[in-house]
Amino acid sequence: MLRTMWIHMFVALSLGGLASATATAQEASGHKAAPPGARVFFIGLEDGSTVPSRFMVKFGSENVDIVSAGVNKPNSGHHHLLIDAPLPAPDHPIPNDPNHLHFGKGQTEAEIILSPGEHTLQLLLGDQDHVPHDPPVASEVVHVRVDAATVEKPRTPSPAGASVFFDGLQDGATIPTHATIRFGVSGMSVAPAGTDAPNTGHHHLVIDAPTPDLDREIPSDPNHLHFGKGQTQAEVTLSPGPHTLQLVLGDKDHVPHDPPVVSPIIHVTAADQAGSPAAQAEAPTGRTPAPPDAAVYFVYPPKGALIYPRTTVRFGLRNMGVAPAGVTKANTGHHHLLIDVETPPLDRPIPNDPKHLHFGAGQTEKKIVLPPGKHTLQLILGDAQHIPFDPPVMTERIEVTVMGPRKHRKR
Repeated sequence: MLRTMWIHMFVALSLGGLASATATAQEASGHKAAPPGARVFFIGLEDGSTVPSRFMVKFGSENVDIVSAGVNKPNSGHHHLLIDAPLPAPDHPIPNDPNHLHFGKGQTEAEIILSPGEHTLQLLLGDQDHVPHDPPVASEVVHVRVDAATVEKPRTPSPAGASVFFDGLQDGATIPTHATIRFGVSGMSVAPAGTDAPNTGHHHLVIDAPTPDLDREIPSDPNHLHFGKGQTQAEVTLSPGPHTLQLVLGDKDHVPHDPPVVSPIIHVTAADQAGSPAAQAEAPTGRTPAPPDAAVYFVYPPKGALIYPRTTVRFGLRNMGVAPAGVTKANTGHHHLLIDVETPPLDRPIPNDPKHLHFGAGQTEKKIVLPPGKHTLQLILGDAQHIPFDPPVMTERIEVTVMGPRKHRKR
């Protein structure tokens, strides 16, 4: 009996000594033991979410006390947010930079700003010295996509008294359904988009829409027409009936100035007139004519990008409007995405198969899945019958690289 008790006491003392020695070794190395069962996670943020550029991230935790940095308390720590970065070295303080955000006051939420495109987010707990615990207490990696339309941009100053106005068009006027609208500007000069010169800008015509947000790029769609080549007039086609029109001057990046240079909203009535065409006739070749300055482009990904296997491709269109397939309306079309194929013949309908994706409902984005390696992408605008325009409105074929599966580090 005494022998059995002695054995139990020896084992208990040995295990206690081993635990004490482990804790001492961890403290000596600057590595604090992770609280038993501790975990951290995002609240209300799912993998694959689409988020605005500026948004609030909320942090959750279990089985650990969230305290300020510098507080040496058992079973405690504070949050760090990793943006587009892998887990750092486990035995060194977590870096403090734009990719490793510290919340040393014990914060459990933060407002962050991300650039357009794909991003990864991960939470990592740090001890009083910002060193990860042993083992590290980290969340799952969450992938998010930032919608470019939500990005707030710096605004270019405009001179006092600058104004933009309709030339020869008054509020309450009746105009043809196919009309030429002329624009004027006072106190500033007109310059093409991309021109970085003081006191300059280019016109945008807003049709049947409220004044756009002033801290981000003016949309490019059938209700927001861009004139990035410095045009001061445009031929527009309106349906019969009442409409609203407004001019907004944009800077080199299509962002309104500060203060904004905008016209009052005017009301017009479009009416068919004898001899005025209601819509463009189809070209003799069977192809629908396109405006000479129309362009389609990739919002994401850019040429040469390294992308995830599951990526959302976003497309844009300038100086034309997006309309569903089957809708015959002047200066409108719909997108087609070509993957790993040559440009198809331009005088017949674009094929419809896994390599030629149709967006006949007027979509401007698509989540695609590609195997690792190099791939080509191309956009072509199609008319109501999926036939390319004349001249064709298409991008060059761009090459992107799809990253392979991530290799997990052994701990």
